[in-house]
Amino acid sequence: MTNIAVFGANGRMGRALCKASINNESTELVCAAVRANNELLGQAVKHFINQGDSTVTFSDETSVSADTDVIIDFTLPVGMKKHLAYAVAHNIPMVIGTTGLTAEDMAELKTAAKSIPIVFSRNYSVGINLLENLVKTAAKTLADDIDIEIFELHHKHKIDAPSGTALMIGEAIAEAKGWQHDEVAVFDRSKDEQTKSQKEIGYSVMRGGDIVGEHTAYFAADGERLELTHKASSRMTFAKGAVRAAAWLHNKPVGLYTMQDVLGFR
Repeated sequence: MTNIAVFGANGRMGRALCKASINNESTELVCAAVRANNELLGQAVKHFINQGDSTVTFSDETSVSADTDVIIDFTLPVGMKKHLAYAVAHNIPMVIGTTGLTAEDMAELKTAAKSIPIVFSRNYSVGINLLENLVKTAAKTLADDIDIEIFELHHKHKIDAPSGTALMIGEAIAEAKGWQHDEVAVFDRSKDEQTKSQKEIGYSVMRGGDIVGEHTAYFAADGERLELTHKASSRMTFAKGAVRAAAWLHNKPVGLYTMQDVLGFR
């Protein structure tokens, strides 16, 4: 049994993670951590996730349960880095799903992975991770005169754009093509006055309503078009994947892992 602490437990994703931790037969929720001034402190988690058999209450993130085996964190970058420092100081493995990380943030995460085992992924859906492999196959197989675009949709509350998942897909395509992603990624064509280059990955974004997440990679050629799409209809898809990663990470050696490792794709 893997004992899990969820940081940012009061958020939309945090609550889904709490529920998934309780429902997974291999894990147990032992801590639902929130900020020190949060109004939910001391209240029963079960009332907020419609899970009647949990005795866990919301607790201060500076006093995580002593029997925690793995921390799961999907908070914003500022909070995640603070929680990462806590995990390193207390030698607790982490599963991290925070997106919008800078190069400096990633360097900090990689340094922490020299002290504790960490799974980091921009998306914990099994389907998305399968899609990552499919786009690599498409990029390697299709001719070099193909046009590549990525379109993603999310709810109106999502801050980062393009999404971490869209970037993950683009990076997988670039790797398969032998390109440096940052050199071929195009996020804004509003001032371009030239035709599209075939050594280019274009990104388009929509934000609106309560869309959980939708990603499509387009491979367009003269006469045909291949579209690879993943649609998520519930945050529980990501939460279940993250909890699966936490159970897998328990007792793993120090290092930085991805969901591809968890699923045995590499």
